[in-house]
Amino acid sequence: MPKIVDHDQYRKELLLKAFDLFAKRGYGSLTMRQLAQELGVSTGTLYHYFQSKEDLFLKLMEELAQQDFREAELVLTNSGNRLEERIAAVFDWIEQREGTFVKQILVSISFYQEQHNSKELLEASQIINDIEEGYRQLCHQYLGIADPDLMNFIDNLIEGITINRLFCPEQTSWRKQSQLLGKMLRAYIQTYHREGSDGI
Repeated sequence: MPKIVDHDQYRKELLLKAFDLFAKRGYGSLTMRQLAQELGVSTGTLYHYFQSKEDLFLKLMEELAQQDFREAELVLTNSGNRLEERIAAVFDWIEQREGTFVKQILVSISFYQEQHNSKELLEASQIINDIEEGYRQLCHQYLGIADPDLMNFIDNLIEGITINRLFCPEQTSWRKQSQLLGKMLRAYIQTYHREGSDGI
């Protein structure tokens, strides 16, 4: 009797294994043939699931984002009701997954260095925009933040902390930064938020 393969699950497994390879060796240093060899599959099998290395990378970014959305939503659903408590819960979660987030940033930079102004880079930009929109929706739903500039500020803060901790981990504490952000947002709300508006 032939073996039944869950193609979606197998595809996800290939993506996550490729993620580790990209993180270790850099996006530009791997060909599809080398990826297939490292993953223990034939080149034909890899091309069956992904049209190209660029396609594999873009699908990887989407898969990682979907995992992040599911986990972040669970964290926020189970956190307290106060804004400061929810920010603290998100920052705790990020700290627990810091290694993965660092790898995501490094792999993304490696991809952008390789692509320059290619069609794949334009497609990646659209996918990144879609991913950012997903984060914005989570931010609005669970933190009550609708101001796009404020969302960009929080996003930039998180990415900046992640990169800073890559080089100087002892200088920056996720917990202290979350407490500071909570105080800043509370002050911002008290200063600028008007009664009856739908979020900050």
